[in-house]
Amino acid sequence: MNRTPRRPEAPTDLSLFSLAIEDAAGPALLLDADLRIVHVTPGAERLLGESVPLGVLAPKALCGAAVDRPIAEALAAGRAVTGLVHRPVAGGGERVLRVRANPLLGARDERVGWLLLVDEERREEGDARAPVLFHGMWTMDPSMKRVFHVIERAARRDASVLVRGETGSGKELVARAIHALSPRAKGPFVAINCSALPATLLESELFGHVKGAFTGAVRDNVGLFRAANKGTIFLDEIAEVPVELQAKLLRVLETRTVLPVGGREAISVDVRVVAATHQSLRTAVERGTFRADLMYRLRVVPIFLPPLRMRSGDVGLVAQRLIEELNEGGGRRVARLAPGALAAMQRYPWPGNIRELRNALEYAYVVGEGPVLNEGELPAEIVDPGLAGDGAGIVVSAPPAPAPEDPTKSPEVQRIERALERVGGNRERAAQVLGMSRVTLWRRMKALGMADE
Repeated sequence: MNRTPRRPEAPTDLSLFSLAIEDAAGPALLLDADLRIVHVTPGAERLLGESVPLGVLAPKALCGAAVDRPIAEALAAGRAVTGLVHRPVAGGGERVLRVRANPLLGARDERVGWLLLVDEERREEGDARAPVLFHGMWTMDPSMKRVFHVIERAARRDASVLVRGETGSGKELVARAIHALSPRAKGPFVAINCSALPATLLESELFGHVKGAFTGAVRDNVGLFRAANKGTIFLDEIAEVPVELQAKLLRVLETRTVLPVGGREAISVDVRVVAATHQSLRTAVERGTFRADLMYRLRVVPIFLPPLRMRSGDVGLVAQRLIEELNEGGGRRVARLAPGALAAMQRYPWPGNIRELRNALEYAYVVGEGPVLNEGELPAEIVDPGLAGDGAGIVVSAPPAPAPEDPTKSPEVQRIERALERVGGNRERAAQVLGMSRVTLWRRMKALGMADE
């Protein structure tokens, strides 16, 4: 006896609603204006460890009998809040949840409810993957934590440090950390990008000049080395220093004196040098564009910064910290990255590293709105790396040029053929494009003489 295969049950409106919330924002609870729970997504129930009855007050469901109840207090006062909730787990122990509460406003800006976003907090002491903040640098990556350890040890001594890292990876932050942790912390920190100036101006900026040394030198200039006396000077993009200036820089490092442009007497300086480059100095030496003796003077303690693409687990962490900083700037306040946005950011290779990540988030703040940063608000090349370029991040697709009309075919036949062509012949997808079921499409194709028997 033949039986008609049972069709899978279609999702209910409520389950679609839950899926939509979790796809856009993650596990969440919806509250009404009286703080009663009106909806809980499946992911939120899994994190809470139990089925949450609807209609109960959220402070009671989340905080139970806890004495400290900052989230409950903020909700009662009508304030957005981010806080931690400790939940017991089966078999003993507890799970720490991070809850972000965002008010939902009506057409007249009155508060009509709340969206509570729930995530698991993973910062247990002793966890090798626990996030660490180190002088403005966030990471949970073991290789970056080893870099932090080297920075701490290097800061204690006065040896020259060479930081190697890609553009935007945080080389100046490393230099500032070395300065802050060193005995010179109370002295000045001076930074210069050596690739930003031509040789004549760079020499004057570094070593100073005397009045009348050249046209426009209307007064003495002490230069950055003397300005950094008793402190630290950071020479970014050191590989771009012209060869003719490298000998003078080497002399400063060897004699601890500077000779201003146009001056006759060398002046003593007490400066710790931290240099940085995005390229290999050894390769530059082999090419003949960098002096080997200067490289050895600068490269006493080499520090290699891993690029962001090599520590993809840090993308979400760093993005959240950058979002918190951007929120302080006023205007839009983002409470959470949508899962799709986070996935796109973790796939992207970030050639510009942290700097590019910050720029991408600032772009999203400009083009988007609301408490959830969605995938569609990111620059186009991050969502689709094949679109990388200098164009605008918002891609508006022009309608395809219409195919020449065949007078022998009806408009319906042409529409169906176009839909099948666009989806590679897949009838199910073509039916979706045409707004009909697959069976209806097959029947129409058969009636039009387009379907095989």
